[in-house]
Amino acid sequence: MAAVLRRLTVSLAVLLYCSSGVIAQKLIVSNAAISVTVETNDGTISVVDKRTGQTWRQKTLVKGKVTNALQTSNGIEMVWRQPGLDLDVKVKLHLEENKPEFTVELSAKGSLKSALSFPHPFVTETGTYLVVPMNEGISYPVDDETIKPRWLVAYGGHGICMAFWGATDGQRGHMAIIETPDDAIIHMQRTDGKLCIAPKWVSQKENFGYARKLRYVFFDEGGHVAMCKRYRQHAKTIGKLKTLQEKRSENPNVDLLIGAVNVWCWERDALAIVREMREVGIKRILWSNRKPPEIIKAMNEMEGVLTSRYDIYQDLMDPQIVKDKLRGVHSDWTQEGWPDDIMLDGNGKPREGWRVKGKDGQMYPCGVLCDKQALKHARQRVPAELKTHPYRCRFIDTTTASPWRECYNPKHPMTRSDSRHWKMELLRYMSEQMKLVTGSETGHDAAVPYVHYFEGMLSLGPYRVPDAGRNMRKIWDEVPELVAKFQVGHKYRLPLWELVYHDCVVAQWYWGDYNNKLPALWQKRDLFNILYGTAPMFMFDTKLWEQEKKRFAQSYKNICDVTRAVGYAEMTDHRFLTPDRDVQQTKFANGVTVTVNFGDKPYRLSDNIEIGSMSYHVSGTD
Repeated sequence: MAAVLRRLTVSLAVLLYCSSGVIAQKLIVSNAAISVTVETNDGTISVVDKRTGQTWRQKTLVKGKVTNALQTSNGIEMVWRQPGLDLDVKVKLHLEENKPEFTVELSAKGSLKSALSFPHPFVTETGTYLVVPMNEGISYPVDDETIKPRWLVAYGGHGICMAFWGATDGQRGHMAIIETPDDAIIHMQRTDGKLCIAPKWVSQKENFGYARKLRYVFFDEGGHVAMCKRYRQHAKTIGKLKTLQEKRSENPNVDLLIGAVNVWCWERDALAIVREMREVGIKRILWSNRKPPEIIKAMNEMEGVLTSRYDIYQDLMDPQIVKDKLRGVHSDWTQEGWPDDIMLDGNGKPREGWRVKGKDGQMYPCGVLCDKQALKHARQRVPAELKTHPYRCRFIDTTTASPWRECYNPKHPMTRSDSRHWKMELLRYMSEQMKLVTGSETGHDAAVPYVHYFEGMLSLGPYRVPDAGRNMRKIWDEVPELVAKFQVGHKYRLPLWELVYHDCVVAQWYWGDYNNKLPALWQKRDLFNILYGTAPMFMFDTKLWEQEKKRFAQSYKNICDVTRAVGYAEMTDHRFLTPDRDVQQTKFANGVTVTVNFGDKPYRLSDNIEIGSMSYHVSGTD
């Protein structure tokens, strides 16, 4: 009994119950690493890190009421009532025995009319920054007044692509891992003028549904790198971690992807373009645009060329709108699925997807193919095409970018969890059954076991150039403010995705946000590729190729020599070598170290090697 008490002690600030039945004002549970206090008047949690003496405190942004609070053998239980929900939410706080971690599990029965906002956010202090896995990753200084509050879903690529968030001063910090992310949102907002993050739980088919769970982890050192490594451990535990080496053993063509540039080019004479690229030193190429069988076969015979094509299993259009309003249909729309396979919302209406311009200049929304039905259409399309078109790769648009969606079509109803499952089954079919190197858009770690690359993971969704998804080929001479500040803003960006999954999935820029999209930023994009060990993307026509041939070749060499060297290696560290973040360094498990100077002054490493402004140094590749 004494040993149990030493491992986990529970004390009360006042008696848990007095003779009148009044609930104690505070409940405290602790282990060797942390002490956790729950204020029963408002449900806030505070945590003392015994290793550092630091205290983390929550603040209420949504008022509520706590009842039935009590001590358990390893934590605290209570009931939370949020105004307007008419739900008794059972809360179980479980403190891990010997770790600076605890979980909070929420359960209830009944309808969930609006988002549940619990637990409360931990407040932040001046000089700290939020750690947010938006696409590749970003840090938000908590006292930066230029940053706007925002909501980010955990169930789609245009939200957070990994189910966690955190706050740190660069060493000490805390993170929250969302163990049930399918119906979760994070809300970045302000308390006392400083940014913080709170979870929001949305309904599952209008009900509370399954138990929701968060895990809080506290760090005495390591900052955002420690958070990523803890999340990597979580990903491995739940089966998401599958390396590119493992994937290559199943499909040797995966090796063609490592160190390759993704090329989007719509010129008719593709073979001439590829031959010229190879002549100037661009040897490893992911050719993404579809071509006739004889061209694909000829490219397959070239060393280092991976042939691919675009495909999509989301959009389809009402045939009547096609007939009356459009000039034609996209060749990859699954038109045969209308109307039986479309997704319906809670009102029984078709969910609206991509909008296309009609003959009258008006925009008309596509319907959305139900994810449960997508695999059926892929099985009809892909094997038949591969008999004549020997592609080795396939890019599946929107699957990991679009959110998991509920479907209310009685023929194929889905929860968001069902939607995720069927999206992953589509990708699994491509990579495992069709033996295709498989990519998808933007990216989400639910798909890590089933894909090999993500187009768009490097590009932070809110900070792309306007209309990037429609006007892909436009070259921008002027740099929009948000693109400069955040998209290529080295003071904000973090390689969170690479620290977790660099050795599992190849990350690329978005096809409307590629390396040569903004010539003024081309060099800086290249430096991010080099620092992160990621693949570049080029988009061009013949005219642009002829104008910038040497620049394309140099960009490829600078980036892809590094990308090839670290392509199968875990990123083990990322650090800022200067307080202004101008000089940054990454390290990889195979011994390669990359240092990049984004600043306007030279920087000298400890071994007296000087790195010039907007330049880099790589060691450990021999």
